[in-house]
Amino acid sequence: MKNNFLSVGDWSAKEHKSFLDLTDKIKNGDYQKVLEGKNISLVFEKASLRTRVSFEVGIKKLGGNTIYLNNDDIGLGKRESVTHIAKNLNRWVDGIVARVYLHSTLINFTQNTTIPIINALSDLEHPCQALADMYTIYNKFKNFEKLNLVYVGDGNNIASSLALISANLGLNFIYSSPKKYQIPSTIFNQATNIAAKHESKMEWIENPHKAVQSADIIYTDKWVSMGMEDEEKTRLIDFKNYQVNNKLISQAKKNVFIMHDMPAKEGEEIEHGIIDSESSLAYEQAENRLHSQTALLHKLFS
Repeated sequence: MKNNFLSVGDWSAKEHKSFLDLTDKIKNGDYQKVLEGKNISLVFEKASLRTRVSFEVGIKKLGGNTIYLNNDDIGLGKRESVTHIAKNLNRWVDGIVARVYLHSTLINFTQNTTIPIINALSDLEHPCQALADMYTIYNKFKNFEKLNLVYVGDGNNIASSLALISANLGLNFIYSSPKKYQIPSTIFNQATNIAAKHESKMEWIENPHKAVQSADIIYTDKWVSMGMEDEEKTRLIDFKNYQVNNKLISQAKKNVFIMHDMPAKEGEEIEHGIIDSESSLAYEQAENRLHSQTALLHKLFS
């Protein structure tokens, strides 16, 4: 059977823990060229800096070739149906890394191919970012037990993946958002059930100042994601009290770390200067996208 990676919830706690060790090995140059002679297509409806560069470099490190296709090249579901695109790519390439608007596109790909499909972002989850984030935290703390990861902002795809992976690895996950921007209940309920097995906590606290009081890590993301431009004015009003700024940070633990998956909109979800401060892990997160995604490719194609 082929190996897909659409959600961090697809893996067990044991798999996630062993993946951290694999990522360490990859980072230290201990890997095989499992993609030698293979072609991997990057199908990107959404533009990207970190996702594209880290995947292309990782594929080449493992000996593979990349074929980059943006929305202008193929017009997913517009110029040609998703099903037809999937069936054609299945005849030519050995794997697909897809960064798409709709998670249903990824499901369609899995149903119409025999090659591995990797979710490089969808409206439901951003699992590759979550893998890099957990590896970043692992490097700092070496242990997840009793750690409090507090996410402040939109309950979006990032928040969903962080909730699921935190539950699997035993972190306490607390998030703070306005009521209308909560993580989808199906995902949060799934994360809560997983967390109960590991005796860790899943919690929503509407007030961000209360939410961060126990934080070892404060994480935030853009309030207006790509494709939500028509909601910008409303979102800026709704999230005005959810900025990660020095005042909010001062209410957390003394040596709290700040995480952001980037790109950041400084002056909106995060105050100017914090991304480049000593407490920020944003650039470590970006670097670890390379190591964790290379490890993911190694795992799926070994």
